[in-house]
Amino acid sequence: VLLGSGLTVLSQPLMYVKVLVQVGYEPLPPTLGRNIFGRQVYQLPGLFSYAKHIVKVDGRAGLFKGLAPRLCSSAIGTVVHSKVLQELPTPPWGQCPLCGGLLPPDSSFPLQPGTSKKEPVSSLEQVLKETSREMVARSAATLITHPFHVITLRCMVQFIGRETKYSGTLNAFATIYREEGILGFFAGLIPRLLGDILSLWLCNMLAYLINTYALENGVGSAPGSGVPSLLSQVSTMTEMKSYSQAVTGFFASMLTYPFVLVSNLMAVNNCGLAGGLLPYAPTYSSWLDCWSQLHREGNMSRGNSLFFRKVPAGKRYVWE
Repeated sequence: VLLGSGLTVLSQPLMYVKVLVQVGYEPLPPTLGRNIFGRQVYQLPGLFSYAKHIVKVDGRAGLFKGLAPRLCSSAIGTVVHSKVLQELPTPPWGQCPLCGGLLPPDSSFPLQPGTSKKEPVSSLEQVLKETSREMVARSAATLITHPFHVITLRCMVQFIGRETKYSGTLNAFATIYREEGILGFFAGLIPRLLGDILSLWLCNMLAYLINTYALENGVGSAPGSGVPSLLSQVSTMTEMKSYSQAVTGFFASMLTYPFVLVSNLMAVNNCGLAGGLLPYAPTYSSWLDCWSQLHREGNMSRGNSLFFRKVPAGKRYVWE
Protein backbone atom coordinates (compact mmCIF):
# COMPACT_ATOMS: atom_id res chain seq x y z
CA VAL A 1 0.00 0.00 0.00
CA LEU A 2 2.82 2.43 0.89
CA LEU A 3 4.66 1.72 -2.35
CA GLY A 4 1.47 2.18 -4.35
CA SER A 5 0.76 5.47 -2.57
CA GLY A 6 4.25 6.72 -3.36
CA LEU A 7 3.86 5.90 -7.04
CA THR A 8 0.45 7.58 -7.03
CA VAL A 9 1.93 10.81 -5.66
CA LEU A 10 4.78 10.78 -8.19
CA SER A 11 2.46 10.14 -11.13
CA GLN A 12 -0.16 12.70 -10.10
CA PRO A 13 1.14 15.60 -12.28
CA LEU A 14 1.28 13.27 -15.29
CA MET A 15 -2.30 12.10 -14.79
CA TYR A 16 -3.47 15.67 -14.15
CA VAL A 17 -2.11 16.90 -17.49
CA LYS A 18 -3.39 13.79 -19.26
CA VAL A 19 -6.95 14.29 -18.01
CA LEU A 20 -7.03 17.93 -19.09
CA VAL A 21 -5.78 16.95 -22.55
CA GLN A 22 -8.37 14.17 -22.75
CA VAL A 23 -11.13 16.68 -22.06
CA GLY A 24 -9.82 18.81 -24.93
CA TYR A 25 -8.53 21.76 -22.91
CA GLU A 26 -5.60 23.47 -24.60
CA PRO A 27 -4.48 26.54 -22.61
CA LEU A 28 -1.56 27.28 -24.92
CA PRO A 29 -1.60 27.84 -28.70
CA PRO A 30 0.31 25.51 -31.03
CA THR A 31 3.96 26.28 -31.69
CA LEU A 32 6.19 25.48 -34.65
CA GLY A 33 8.48 22.61 -33.81
CA ARG A 34 10.02 19.45 -35.23
CA ASN A 35 8.71 15.93 -35.06
CA ILE A 36 10.81 12.82 -34.41
CA PHE A 37 11.79 12.78 -38.09
CA GLY A 38 13.04 16.38 -38.02
CA ARG A 39 10.22 17.86 -40.09
CA GLN A 40 8.70 21.18 -39.10
CA VAL A 41 5.12 20.84 -37.86
CA TYR A 42 2.77 22.76 -35.60
CA GLN A 43 2.65 21.06 -32.23
CA LEU A 44 0.38 21.36 -29.24
CA PRO A 45 2.11 21.90 -25.88
CA GLY A 46 3.66 18.79 -24.38
CA LEU A 47 3.73 17.53 -20.81
CA PHE A 48 6.34 19.95 -19.48
CA SER A 49 4.89 23.06 -21.15
CA TYR A 50 1.45 22.12 -19.89
CA ALA A 51 2.76 21.50 -16.36
CA LYS A 52 4.57 24.86 -16.36
CA HIS A 53 1.30 26.58 -17.25
CA ILE A 54 -0.48 24.89 -14.33
CA VAL A 55 2.32 25.91 -11.97
CA LYS A 56 2.10 29.47 -13.28
CA VAL A 57 -1.63 29.61 -12.51
CA ASP A 58 -1.91 27.57 -9.28
CA GLY A 59 1.67 27.12 -8.08
CA ARG A 60 3.41 23.78 -7.64
CA ALA A 61 0.69 22.53 -5.32
CA GLY A 62 -1.72 22.94 -8.22
CA LEU A 63 -0.17 19.90 -9.90
CA PHE A 64 -1.59 17.72 -7.13
CA LYS A 65 -5.27 18.58 -7.34
CA GLY A 66 -7.37 15.48 -6.82
CA LEU A 67 -4.56 13.66 -5.03
CA ALA A 68 -6.51 12.89 -1.83
CA PRO A 69 -9.37 10.91 -3.46
CA ARG A 70 -6.85 9.22 -5.77
CA LEU A 71 -4.80 8.07 -2.79
CA CYS A 72 -7.98 6.72 -1.20
CA SER A 73 -8.80 4.90 -4.42
CA SER A 74 -5.31 3.41 -4.66
CA ALA A 75 -5.20 2.22 -1.05
CA ILE A 76 -8.72 0.79 -0.99
CA GLY A 77 -8.25 -0.82 -4.40
CA THR A 78 -5.05 -2.55 -3.28
CA VAL A 79 -6.74 -3.95 -0.17
CA VAL A 80 -9.85 -5.11 -2.03
CA HIS A 81 -7.78 -6.72 -4.79
CA SER A 82 -5.70 -8.61 -2.25
CA LYS A 83 -8.69 -9.75 -0.20
CA VAL A 84 -10.59 -11.01 -3.23
CA LEU A 85 -7.58 -12.99 -4.44
CA GLN A 86 -7.27 -14.56 -0.99
CA GLU A 87 -10.91 -15.63 -1.06
CA LEU A 88 -10.65 -17.19 -4.52
CA PRO A 89 -9.14 -20.69 -4.81
CA THR A 90 -5.51 -20.71 -5.93
CA PRO A 91 -4.50 -23.14 -8.70
CA PRO A 92 -2.07 -25.80 -7.35
CA TRP A 93 0.45 -25.41 -10.15
CA GLY A 94 4.16 -24.82 -10.18
CA GLN A 95 5.58 -22.33 -12.67
CA CYS A 96 3.53 -19.48 -14.08
CA PRO A 97 3.65 -19.59 -17.90
CA LEU A 98 3.26 -15.81 -18.08
CA CYS A 99 6.10 -14.50 -15.94
CA GLY A 100 8.04 -17.66 -15.16
CA GLY A 101 7.51 -17.28 -11.40
CA LEU A 102 6.30 -19.94 -9.00
CA LEU A 103 2.65 -20.22 -8.01
CA PRO A 104 1.96 -21.30 -4.41
CA PRO A 105 0.11 -24.61 -4.04
CA ASP A 106 -3.34 -24.61 -2.51
CA SER A 107 -5.15 -27.83 -1.69
CA SER A 108 -8.48 -25.99 -1.65
CA PHE A 109 -8.42 -25.77 -5.45
CA PRO A 110 -9.96 -28.95 -6.90
CA LEU A 111 -7.80 -31.08 -9.15
CA GLN A 112 -9.07 -32.06 -12.57
CA PRO A 113 -10.50 -35.60 -12.82
CA GLY A 114 -7.82 -38.08 -13.76
CA THR A 115 -4.94 -35.79 -12.74
CA SER A 116 -2.63 -35.82 -9.77
CA LYS A 117 -0.29 -33.37 -8.12
CA LYS A 118 2.52 -34.79 -10.22
CA GLU A 119 0.54 -34.22 -13.41
CA PRO A 120 -0.46 -30.54 -13.60
CA VAL A 121 -3.08 -29.37 -16.03
CA SER A 122 -2.07 -27.67 -19.28
CA SER A 123 -0.40 -24.26 -19.30
CA LEU A 124 -3.29 -22.78 -21.30
CA GLU A 125 -5.86 -23.87 -18.72
CA GLN A 126 -3.57 -22.49 -16.03
CA VAL A 127 -3.45 -19.11 -17.78
CA LEU A 128 -7.22 -19.04 -18.28
CA LYS A 129 -7.95 -19.77 -14.63
CA GLU A 130 -5.31 -17.39 -13.30
CA THR A 131 -6.52 -14.61 -15.62
CA SER A 132 -10.10 -15.23 -14.53
CA ARG A 133 -9.08 -14.87 -10.87
CA GLU A 134 -7.26 -11.63 -11.63
CA MET A 135 -10.24 -10.34 -13.64
CA VAL A 136 -12.61 -10.88 -10.71
CA ALA A 137 -10.22 -9.20 -8.26
CA ARG A 138 -9.59 -6.19 -10.51
CA SER A 139 -13.27 -5.77 -11.33
CA ALA A 140 -14.19 -5.81 -7.65
CA ALA A 141 -11.51 -3.22 -6.85
CA THR A 142 -12.62 -1.01 -9.75
CA LEU A 143 -16.28 -1.21 -8.77
CA ILE A 144 -15.64 -0.23 -5.15
CA THR A 145 -13.15 2.56 -5.87
CA HIS A 146 -14.88 4.12 -8.89
CA PRO A 147 -16.62 6.85 -6.83
CA PHE A 148 -13.18 8.09 -5.74
CA HIS A 149 -12.04 7.96 -9.37
CA VAL A 150 -14.97 10.14 -10.44
CA ILE A 151 -14.20 12.68 -7.71
CA THR A 152 -10.51 12.71 -8.70
CA LEU A 153 -11.35 13.52 -12.31
CA ARG A 154 -13.80 16.26 -11.41
CA CYS A 155 -11.34 17.88 -9.01
CA MET A 156 -8.84 18.03 -11.86
CA VAL A 157 -11.26 19.32 -14.50
CA GLN A 158 -12.21 22.22 -12.18
CA PHE A 159 -8.98 23.85 -13.33
CA ILE A 160 -10.61 24.75 -16.66
CA GLY A 161 -13.45 26.86 -15.28
CA ARG A 162 -11.70 27.77 -12.00
CA GLU A 163 -14.59 26.21 -10.05
CA THR A 164 -14.49 25.05 -6.44
CA LYS A 165 -17.56 22.82 -6.56
CA TYR A 166 -15.61 19.70 -5.57
CA SER A 167 -13.35 21.26 -2.96
CA GLY A 168 -12.96 18.20 -0.74
CA THR A 169 -13.56 14.47 -0.83
CA LEU A 170 -16.44 14.43 1.66
CA ASN A 171 -17.97 17.57 0.17
CA ALA A 172 -17.69 16.00 -3.29
CA PHE A 173 -19.51 12.87 -2.12
CA ALA A 174 -22.34 15.03 -0.75
CA THR A 175 -22.51 17.16 -3.91
CA ILE A 176 -22.67 14.19 -6.28
CA TYR A 177 -25.30 12.40 -4.18
CA ARG A 178 -27.43 15.55 -3.92
CA GLU A 179 -27.32 16.39 -7.64
CA GLU A 180 -27.05 12.99 -9.36
CA GLY A 181 -27.93 10.34 -6.82
CA ILE A 182 -26.14 7.01 -6.46
CA LEU A 183 -25.65 6.62 -10.21
CA GLY A 184 -23.50 9.75 -10.26
CA PHE A 185 -20.76 7.88 -8.40
CA PHE A 186 -20.56 5.34 -11.22
CA ALA A 187 -20.45 7.64 -14.24
CA GLY A 188 -18.15 6.07 -16.83
CA LEU A 189 -17.92 2.75 -14.99
CA ILE A 190 -18.95 0.45 -17.87
CA PRO A 191 -16.27 1.50 -20.39
CA ARG A 192 -13.67 1.48 -17.62
CA LEU A 193 -14.55 -2.10 -16.61
CA LEU A 194 -14.63 -3.24 -20.24
CA GLY A 195 -11.27 -1.64 -20.93
CA ASP A 196 -9.66 -3.23 -17.86
CA ILE A 197 -11.00 -6.69 -18.70
CA LEU A 198 -10.02 -6.53 -22.37
CA SER A 199 -6.56 -5.21 -21.51
CA LEU A 200 -5.99 -7.98 -18.97
CA TRP A 201 -7.03 -10.78 -21.32
CA LEU A 202 -5.11 -9.35 -24.28
CA CYS A 203 -2.00 -8.95 -22.17
CA ASN A 204 -2.06 -12.43 -20.66
CA MET A 205 -3.02 -14.30 -23.82
CA LEU A 206 -0.40 -12.52 -25.93
CA ALA A 207 2.21 -13.18 -23.25
CA TYR A 208 1.20 -16.85 -23.18
CA LEU A 209 1.51 -17.18 -26.95
CA ILE A 210 4.91 -15.47 -27.00
CA ASN A 211 6.25 -17.44 -24.05
CA THR A 212 4.95 -20.78 -25.31
CA TYR A 213 5.59 -20.64 -29.04
CA ALA A 214 8.54 -18.26 -29.26
CA LEU A 215 10.62 -18.22 -26.08
CA GLU A 216 10.27 -21.82 -24.88
CA ASN A 217 10.75 -23.30 -28.34
CA GLY A 218 13.73 -21.05 -28.99
CA VAL A 219 15.44 -21.83 -25.69
CA GLY A 220 14.55 -25.50 -25.88
CA SER A 221 16.21 -25.86 -29.28
CA ALA A 222 19.34 -23.94 -28.28
CA PRO A 223 22.50 -26.10 -28.08
CA GLY A 224 24.02 -26.67 -24.67
CA SER A 225 25.44 -29.31 -22.44
CA GLY A 226 25.45 -29.96 -18.73
CA VAL A 227 23.48 -28.69 -15.80
CA PRO A 228 25.05 -25.17 -15.73
CA SER A 229 23.97 -24.59 -19.31
CA LEU A 230 20.43 -25.78 -18.55
CA LEU A 231 20.17 -23.55 -15.48
CA SER A 232 21.40 -20.60 -17.52
CA GLN A 233 18.77 -21.24 -20.18
CA VAL A 234 16.00 -21.46 -17.57
CA SER A 235 17.15 -18.22 -15.94
CA THR A 236 17.29 -16.46 -19.32
CA MET A 237 13.83 -17.70 -20.30
CA THR A 238 12.33 -16.55 -16.97
CA GLU A 239 13.80 -13.09 -17.45
CA MET A 240 12.58 -12.89 -21.05
CA LYS A 241 9.09 -13.93 -19.92
CA SER A 242 8.97 -11.02 -17.49
CA TYR A 243 9.96 -8.67 -20.31
CA SER A 244 7.34 -10.12 -22.64
CA GLN A 245 4.68 -9.57 -19.97
CA ALA A 246 5.65 -5.89 -19.77
CA VAL A 247 5.66 -5.46 -23.56
CA THR A 248 2.30 -7.14 -24.06
CA GLY A 249 0.88 -5.08 -21.19
CA PHE A 250 1.94 -1.87 -22.94
CA PHE A 251 0.54 -3.10 -26.25
CA ALA A 252 -2.78 -4.07 -24.66
CA SER A 253 -3.10 -0.71 -22.91
CA MET A 254 -2.57 1.06 -26.25
CA LEU A 255 -5.32 -0.97 -27.91
CA THR A 256 -7.81 -0.41 -25.10
CA TYR A 257 -7.00 3.29 -24.56
CA PRO A 258 -10.29 4.46 -26.16
CA PHE A 259 -12.17 2.83 -23.27
CA VAL A 260 -10.09 4.86 -20.79
CA LEU A 261 -10.77 8.07 -22.72
CA VAL A 262 -14.52 7.47 -22.98
CA SER A 263 -14.75 6.51 -19.30
CA ASN A 264 -13.00 9.68 -18.15
CA LEU A 265 -15.10 11.89 -20.41
CA MET A 266 -18.34 10.31 -19.17
CA ALA A 267 -17.23 10.80 -15.55
CA VAL A 268 -17.11 14.59 -16.01
CA ASN A 269 -19.73 15.06 -18.71
CA ASN A 270 -22.60 17.41 -17.85
CA CYS A 271 -21.68 17.51 -14.16
CA GLY A 272 -21.91 21.29 -13.86
CA LEU A 273 -18.24 21.98 -14.63
CA ALA A 274 -17.06 23.99 -17.63
CA GLY A 275 -14.80 21.12 -18.72
CA GLY A 276 -17.81 18.82 -19.09
CA LEU A 277 -19.82 21.19 -21.29
CA LEU A 278 -19.46 22.92 -24.65
CA PRO A 279 -17.12 23.94 -26.23
CA TYR A 280 -15.14 21.07 -24.72
CA ALA A 281 -17.78 18.38 -24.99
CA PRO A 282 -21.47 18.09 -25.87
CA THR A 283 -23.86 16.35 -23.53
CA TYR A 284 -23.58 12.64 -24.32
CA SER A 285 -26.64 10.43 -23.92
CA SER A 286 -24.50 7.37 -23.14
CA TRP A 287 -20.93 6.14 -23.34
CA LEU A 288 -21.71 4.63 -26.75
CA ASP A 289 -22.79 8.07 -27.96
CA CYS A 290 -19.51 9.50 -26.63
CA TRP A 291 -17.57 6.73 -28.39
CA SER A 292 -19.28 7.30 -31.73
CA GLN A 293 -18.75 11.06 -31.65
CA LEU A 294 -15.08 10.73 -30.77
CA HIS A 295 -14.71 8.18 -33.57
CA ARG A 296 -16.33 10.52 -36.11
CA GLU A 297 -14.04 13.36 -35.04
CA GLY A 298 -10.91 11.19 -35.12
CA ASN A 299 -10.22 11.84 -31.43
CA MET A 300 -10.11 8.27 -30.13
CA SER A 301 -6.45 8.64 -29.12
CA ARG A 302 -6.67 12.15 -27.65
CA GLY A 303 -4.38 12.36 -24.63
CA ASN A 304 -2.67 9.04 -25.34
CA SER A 305 0.62 10.81 -25.99
CA LEU A 306 1.86 13.90 -24.16
CA PHE A 307 4.88 14.44 -26.40
CA PHE A 308 5.17 15.40 -30.10
CA ARG A 309 1.50 16.34 -30.17
CA LYS A 310 0.99 17.33 -33.79
CA VAL A 311 -2.03 19.52 -34.64
CA PRO A 312 -4.22 17.44 -37.01
CA ALA A 313 -5.42 19.25 -40.11
CA GLY A 314 -8.97 20.54 -39.86
CA LYS A 315 -9.22 20.06 -36.09
CA ARG A 316 -10.40 22.83 -33.76
CA TYR A 317 -9.06 23.23 -30.24
CA VAL A 318 -10.05 25.58 -27.45
CA TRP A 319 -7.26 27.55 -25.86
CA GLU A 320 -7.06 30.70 -23.84
